[in-house]
Amino acid sequence: MSAATPTVYIPTLQGGDRLASCLEALEAQTIEVEVVVADNGQGSGCSEMLTRDFPRVERISFGGKNLGFGAALNRAVMFYGEGPVIFLNDDAVPADSFVERLLEAKYESGAAMVAGVLLKASNPGLVDSAGIRCDRTLTAWDYLTGEPIERLDSALDPLGPTGGAALLDRDAFEQVGGFDERIFLYYEDLDLALRMRMAGYRCRLAAGAMAIHESSATLGRRTAAKYRQTGFSRGYLLRKFGIMRHPALALKVLSSDLSAGLAQIVADRTAAGLGGRWQGWNAGRYSPETKAPLEQLEPARLCRHLQVRLARRRTKV
Repeated sequence: MSAATPTVYIPTLQGGDRLASCLEALEAQTIEVEVVVADNGQGSGCSEMLTRDFPRVERISFGGKNLGFGAALNRAVMFYGEGPVIFLNDDAVPADSFVERLLEAKYESGAAMVAGVLLKASNPGLVDSAGIRCDRTLTAWDYLTGEPIERLDSALDPLGPTGGAALLDRDAFEQVGGFDERIFLYYEDLDLALRMRMAGYRCRLAAGAMAIHESSATLGRRTAAKYRQTGFSRGYLLRKFGIMRHPALALKVLSSDLSAGLAQIVADRTAAGLGGRWQGWNAGRYSPETKAPLEQLEPARLCRHLQVRLARRRTKV
Protein backbone atom coordinates (compact mmCIF):
# COMPACT_ATOMS: atom_id res chain seq x y z
CA MET A 1 0.00 0.00 0.00
CA SER A 2 1.00 3.61 -0.54
CA ALA A 3 2.72 5.35 2.36
CA ALA A 4 0.46 8.39 1.93
CA THR A 5 -2.15 8.59 4.67
CA PRO A 6 -5.70 8.50 3.27
CA THR A 7 -7.94 11.46 4.05
CA VAL A 8 -11.65 11.08 4.81
CA TYR A 9 -13.75 14.08 3.80
CA ILE A 10 -17.17 14.51 5.41
CA PRO A 11 -19.60 17.22 4.29
CA THR A 12 -22.03 18.36 6.96
CA LEU A 13 -24.82 20.88 7.27
CA GLN A 14 -26.14 20.25 10.75
CA GLY A 15 -23.33 18.43 12.55
CA GLY A 16 -24.73 17.07 15.81
CA ASP A 17 -25.05 13.50 17.00
CA ARG A 18 -24.94 11.91 13.55
CA LEU A 19 -21.62 13.53 12.75
CA ALA A 20 -20.27 12.63 16.19
CA SER A 21 -21.14 8.96 15.65
CA CYS A 22 -19.40 9.01 12.28
CA LEU A 23 -16.25 10.59 13.74
CA GLU A 24 -16.15 8.16 16.68
CA ALA A 25 -16.21 5.27 14.21
CA LEU A 26 -13.37 6.82 12.22
CA GLU A 27 -11.28 7.06 15.38
CA ALA A 28 -11.57 3.28 15.70
CA GLN A 29 -10.31 2.47 12.17
CA THR A 30 -7.77 -0.31 11.82
CA ILE A 31 -5.38 1.99 9.97
CA GLU A 32 -4.45 5.63 10.41
CA VAL A 33 -6.59 8.21 8.61
CA GLU A 34 -6.80 11.97 8.42
CA VAL A 35 -10.31 13.40 8.79
CA VAL A 36 -11.62 16.68 7.35
CA VAL A 37 -15.10 18.05 7.96
CA ALA A 38 -16.42 20.40 5.27
CA ASP A 39 -18.85 22.49 7.31
CA ASN A 40 -21.66 23.97 5.23
CA GLY A 41 -23.57 25.02 8.36
CA GLN A 42 -24.39 28.51 9.53
CA GLY A 43 -23.88 28.09 13.28
CA SER A 44 -20.92 27.42 15.53
CA GLY A 45 -22.21 24.12 16.94
CA CYS A 46 -20.08 21.94 14.68
CA SER A 47 -16.95 23.96 15.44
CA GLU A 48 -17.52 23.75 19.18
CA MET A 49 -18.13 20.00 19.06
CA LEU A 50 -14.99 19.33 17.04
CA THR A 51 -12.82 21.50 19.28
CA ARG A 52 -14.16 19.84 22.40
CA ASP A 53 -14.48 16.19 21.36
CA PHE A 54 -12.46 15.68 18.17
CA PRO A 55 -9.43 18.00 18.29
CA ARG A 56 -7.53 16.02 15.64
CA VAL A 57 -10.24 16.56 13.04
CA GLU A 58 -9.60 19.39 10.58
CA ARG A 59 -12.59 21.66 9.95
CA ILE A 60 -13.01 23.75 6.82
CA SER A 61 -15.85 26.27 6.86
CA PHE A 62 -17.20 28.74 4.34
CA GLY A 63 -18.25 31.76 6.37
CA GLY A 64 -21.63 30.30 7.27
CA LYS A 65 -22.56 29.77 3.62
CA ASN A 66 -23.84 26.47 2.30
CA LEU A 67 -21.83 25.83 -0.87
CA GLY A 68 -23.51 22.53 -1.64
CA PHE A 69 -22.14 19.00 -1.51
CA GLY A 70 -19.67 19.02 -4.38
CA ALA A 71 -18.34 22.55 -4.01
CA ALA A 72 -17.63 22.06 -0.31
CA LEU A 73 -15.76 18.82 -0.95
CA ASN A 74 -13.79 20.31 -3.84
CA ARG A 75 -12.45 22.99 -1.54
CA ALA A 76 -11.72 20.56 1.26
CA VAL A 77 -9.72 18.32 -1.08
CA MET A 78 -7.89 21.32 -2.50
CA PHE A 79 -6.79 22.73 0.84
CA TYR A 80 -6.06 19.66 2.95
CA GLY A 81 -4.78 16.10 2.52
CA GLU A 82 -2.32 14.19 0.35
CA GLY A 83 -3.25 10.52 0.13
CA PRO A 84 -6.23 8.75 -1.40
CA VAL A 85 -9.49 10.70 -1.20
CA ILE A 86 -12.34 9.11 0.75
CA PHE A 87 -15.83 10.63 0.83
CA LEU A 88 -18.22 9.66 3.59
CA ASN A 89 -21.66 10.97 4.53
CA ASP A 90 -22.06 12.45 7.99
CA ASP A 91 -25.04 10.12 8.57
CA ALA A 92 -22.92 7.00 7.95
CA VAL A 93 -21.21 4.97 10.67
CA PRO A 94 -18.34 2.96 9.15
CA ALA A 95 -17.13 -0.42 10.40
CA ASP A 96 -13.65 -0.35 11.92
CA SER A 97 -12.15 -1.92 8.78
CA PHE A 98 -13.97 0.42 6.37
CA VAL A 99 -10.95 2.43 5.23
CA GLU A 100 -8.62 -0.58 5.16
CA ARG A 101 -11.00 -2.51 2.89
CA LEU A 102 -11.34 0.46 0.52
CA LEU A 103 -7.57 0.70 0.23
CA GLU A 104 -7.18 -3.03 -0.32
CA ALA A 105 -9.63 -2.89 -3.22
CA LYS A 106 -7.82 0.08 -4.74
CA TYR A 107 -4.31 -1.33 -4.60
CA GLU A 108 -5.26 -4.88 -5.55
CA SER A 109 -7.18 -3.74 -8.64
CA GLY A 110 -5.45 -0.51 -9.60
CA ALA A 111 -8.88 1.11 -9.98
CA ALA A 112 -9.14 4.89 -9.55
CA MET A 113 -12.65 4.58 -8.08
CA VAL A 114 -13.70 2.25 -5.26
CA ALA A 115 -17.29 1.88 -4.09
CA GLY A 116 -17.95 1.24 -0.43
CA VAL A 117 -21.14 -0.39 0.82
CA LEU A 118 -23.85 1.45 2.74
CA LEU A 119 -26.19 -0.68 4.84
CA LYS A 120 -29.69 0.33 5.86
CA ALA A 121 -29.83 1.67 9.42
CA SER A 122 -33.33 0.21 9.79
CA ASN A 123 -32.01 -3.25 8.86
CA PRO A 124 -28.21 -3.60 8.64
CA GLY A 125 -28.65 -6.97 6.97
CA LEU A 126 -29.81 -5.17 3.83
CA VAL A 127 -27.78 -3.11 1.39
CA ASP A 128 -28.70 0.54 0.97
CA SER A 129 -26.16 1.16 -1.79
CA ALA A 130 -23.15 -0.62 -3.26
CA GLY A 131 -22.40 2.10 -5.78
CA ILE A 132 -24.17 3.52 -8.81
CA ARG A 133 -25.78 1.83 -11.78
CA CYS A 134 -27.05 3.90 -14.68
CA ASP A 135 -28.78 3.46 -18.04
CA ARG A 136 -28.48 5.46 -21.25
CA THR A 137 -31.15 7.99 -20.23
CA LEU A 138 -28.99 8.74 -17.15
CA THR A 139 -31.59 7.19 -14.91
CA ALA A 140 -29.45 6.01 -12.01
CA TRP A 141 -30.11 3.80 -9.04
CA ASP A 142 -28.29 2.40 -6.04
CA TYR A 143 -26.69 -0.93 -6.83
CA LEU A 144 -28.11 -3.85 -4.79
CA THR A 145 -30.43 -1.60 -2.79
CA GLY A 146 -32.73 -3.71 -0.63
CA GLU A 147 -30.72 -6.89 -1.26
CA PRO A 148 -29.31 -9.03 1.59
CA ILE A 149 -25.62 -8.48 2.28
CA GLU A 150 -24.89 -12.03 1.11
CA ARG A 151 -25.43 -10.77 -2.44
CA LEU A 152 -22.19 -8.83 -2.12
CA ASP A 153 -20.22 -12.06 -2.39
CA SER A 154 -21.06 -12.41 -6.10
CA ALA A 155 -21.64 -8.76 -6.99
CA LEU A 156 -20.13 -7.16 -10.07
CA ASP A 157 -18.42 -3.77 -10.07
CA PRO A 158 -20.72 -0.73 -10.40
CA LEU A 159 -20.41 2.22 -12.76
CA GLY A 160 -19.01 4.30 -9.93
CA PRO A 161 -19.23 4.84 -6.18
CA THR A 162 -21.93 6.76 -4.42
CA GLY A 163 -20.66 10.01 -2.92
CA GLY A 164 -21.62 8.76 0.52
CA ALA A 165 -18.99 5.99 0.60
CA ALA A 166 -16.27 6.38 -2.00
CA LEU A 167 -12.52 6.19 -2.44
CA LEU A 168 -10.95 8.06 -5.36
CA ASP A 169 -7.42 8.39 -6.60
CA ARG A 170 -6.47 11.98 -5.82
CA ASP A 171 -4.69 12.62 -9.11
CA ALA A 172 -7.60 11.21 -11.12
CA PHE A 173 -10.13 13.27 -9.17
CA GLU A 174 -8.15 16.43 -9.81
CA GLN A 175 -7.55 15.55 -13.47
CA VAL A 176 -11.29 15.49 -14.27
CA GLY A 177 -11.87 18.70 -12.30
CA GLY A 178 -13.52 17.26 -9.21
CA PHE A 179 -17.25 17.67 -8.70
CA ASP A 180 -19.26 19.88 -11.04
CA GLU A 181 -20.16 22.81 -8.79
CA ARG A 182 -23.23 23.71 -10.84
CA ILE A 183 -24.85 20.72 -9.11
CA PHE A 184 -25.75 21.82 -5.60
CA LEU A 185 -26.94 18.47 -4.28
CA TYR A 186 -27.80 14.99 -5.63
CA TYR A 187 -26.34 13.18 -8.66
CA GLU A 188 -22.99 14.95 -8.39
CA ASP A 189 -21.52 11.50 -7.83
CA LEU A 190 -23.16 10.21 -11.03
CA ASP A 191 -21.74 13.12 -12.99
CA LEU A 192 -18.28 12.51 -11.55
CA ALA A 193 -18.44 8.77 -12.28
CA LEU A 194 -19.42 9.44 -15.90
CA ARG A 195 -16.55 11.87 -16.43
CA MET A 196 -14.04 9.55 -14.78
CA ARG A 197 -15.24 6.69 -16.99
CA MET A 198 -14.82 8.90 -20.03
CA ALA A 199 -11.25 9.62 -18.89
CA GLY A 200 -10.53 5.89 -18.90
CA TYR A 201 -10.82 5.15 -15.18
CA ARG A 202 -12.71 2.19 -13.76
CA CYS A 203 -14.45 1.33 -10.53
CA ARG A 204 -14.05 -1.62 -8.16
CA LEU A 205 -16.56 -2.65 -5.51
CA ALA A 206 -15.07 -3.11 -2.02
CA ALA A 207 -17.65 -5.53 -0.67
CA GLY A 208 -16.08 -5.58 2.80
CA ALA A 209 -16.01 -1.78 3.24
CA MET A 210 -19.31 -1.30 5.06
CA ALA A 211 -21.01 1.58 6.84
CA ILE A 212 -24.48 1.85 8.34
CA HIS A 213 -26.41 4.67 6.70
CA GLU A 214 -29.42 6.74 7.73
CA SER A 215 -30.85 7.74 4.34
CA SER A 216 -32.13 11.24 3.55
CA ALA A 217 -31.13 12.60 6.91
CA THR A 218 -30.58 16.10 5.50
CA LEU A 219 -33.61 17.03 3.38
CA GLY A 220 -35.87 14.19 4.46
CA ARG A 221 -37.92 11.73 2.49
CA ARG A 222 -40.30 12.73 -0.31
CA THR A 223 -40.16 16.45 0.41
CA ALA A 224 -40.58 19.28 -2.08
CA ALA A 225 -37.04 20.46 -1.30
CA LYS A 226 -35.60 17.07 -2.21
CA TYR A 227 -37.71 16.74 -5.34
CA ARG A 228 -36.59 20.20 -6.46
CA GLN A 229 -32.91 19.39 -5.98
CA THR A 230 -33.06 15.98 -7.62
CA GLY A 231 -35.13 17.41 -10.46
CA PHE A 232 -32.62 20.20 -11.06
CA SER A 233 -29.70 17.81 -11.18
CA ARG A 234 -31.59 15.48 -13.52
CA GLY A 235 -32.48 18.24 -15.98
CA TYR A 236 -28.97 19.65 -15.85
CA LEU A 237 -27.28 16.31 -16.58
CA LEU A 238 -29.66 15.49 -19.44
CA ARG A 239 -28.60 18.68 -21.18
CA LYS A 240 -24.94 18.53 -20.21
CA PHE A 241 -24.51 15.03 -21.62
CA GLY A 242 -26.68 15.61 -24.70
CA ILE A 243 -29.12 12.78 -24.00
CA MET A 244 -32.06 14.56 -25.64
CA ARG A 245 -30.17 14.67 -28.95
CA HIS A 246 -30.88 10.94 -29.32
CA PRO A 247 -34.55 10.64 -30.40
CA ALA A 248 -35.18 7.18 -28.95
CA LEU A 249 -33.62 8.13 -25.62
CA ALA A 250 -35.46 11.48 -25.59
CA LEU A 251 -38.81 9.71 -25.93
CA LYS A 252 -38.00 7.44 -23.02
CA VAL A 253 -36.86 10.39 -20.90
CA LEU A 254 -40.06 12.33 -21.58
CA SER A 255 -42.26 9.33 -20.85
CA SER A 256 -40.43 8.38 -17.67
CA ASP A 257 -39.86 11.85 -16.22
CA LEU A 258 -43.32 13.20 -16.95
CA SER A 259 -44.91 10.16 -15.30
CA ALA A 260 -42.63 10.61 -12.28
CA GLY A 261 -43.53 14.29 -12.01
CA LEU A 262 -47.25 13.54 -12.25
CA ALA A 263 -46.91 10.88 -9.56
CA GLN A 264 -45.31 13.44 -7.24
CA ILE A 265 -48.14 15.89 -7.93
CA VAL A 266 -50.81 13.29 -7.16
CA ALA A 267 -49.16 11.51 -4.21
CA ASP A 268 -47.16 14.30 -2.60
CA ARG A 269 -49.00 17.40 -3.85
CA THR A 270 -45.91 19.07 -5.25
CA ALA A 271 -44.72 19.96 -8.73
CA ALA A 272 -41.25 20.78 -7.40
CA GLY A 273 -39.70 17.86 -9.27
CA LEU A 274 -40.92 19.04 -12.67
CA GLY A 275 -40.01 22.63 -11.88
CA GLY A 276 -36.55 21.56 -10.80
CA ARG A 277 -36.03 19.66 -14.05
CA TRP A 278 -36.87 22.75 -16.09
CA GLN A 279 -34.54 24.93 -14.02
CA GLY A 280 -31.75 22.38 -14.35
CA TRP A 281 -32.29 22.12 -18.10
CA ASN A 282 -31.95 25.89 -18.42
CA ALA A 283 -28.82 25.88 -16.25
CA GLY A 284 -27.31 23.21 -18.48
CA ARG A 285 -26.89 25.70 -21.31
CA TYR A 286 -23.89 27.13 -19.46
CA SER A 287 -22.09 23.81 -19.28
CA PRO A 288 -20.05 22.64 -22.29
CA GLU A 289 -21.95 19.72 -23.77
CA THR A 290 -20.25 16.42 -23.11
CA LYS A 291 -20.99 13.15 -24.86
CA ALA A 292 -22.07 10.52 -22.35
CA PRO A 293 -20.21 7.18 -22.50
CA LEU A 294 -23.35 5.41 -23.74
CA GLU A 295 -21.46 2.23 -24.58
CA GLN A 296 -20.63 1.84 -20.88
CA LEU A 297 -24.22 2.37 -19.72
CA GLU A 298 -27.06 -0.10 -19.53
CA PRO A 299 -29.88 -0.17 -22.11
CA ALA A 300 -32.82 2.02 -21.08
CA ARG A 301 -35.98 0.13 -20.13
CA LEU A 302 -39.10 1.95 -18.96
CA CYS A 303 -40.12 -0.98 -16.78
CA ARG A 304 -36.82 -0.62 -14.96
CA HIS A 305 -37.49 3.11 -14.47
CA LEU A 306 -40.80 2.24 -12.83
CA GLN A 307 -39.13 -0.31 -10.57
CA VAL A 308 -36.51 2.25 -9.52
CA ARG A 309 -39.10 4.91 -8.72
CA LEU A 310 -41.31 2.50 -6.80
CA ALA A 311 -38.33 1.31 -4.79
CA ARG A 312 -37.47 4.89 -3.89
CA ARG A 313 -41.00 5.54 -2.65
CA ARG A 314 -40.94 2.44 -0.48
CA THR A 315 -37.65 3.34 1.17
CA LYS A 316 -36.02 6.30 2.87
CA VAL A 317 -33.83 7.11 -0.09
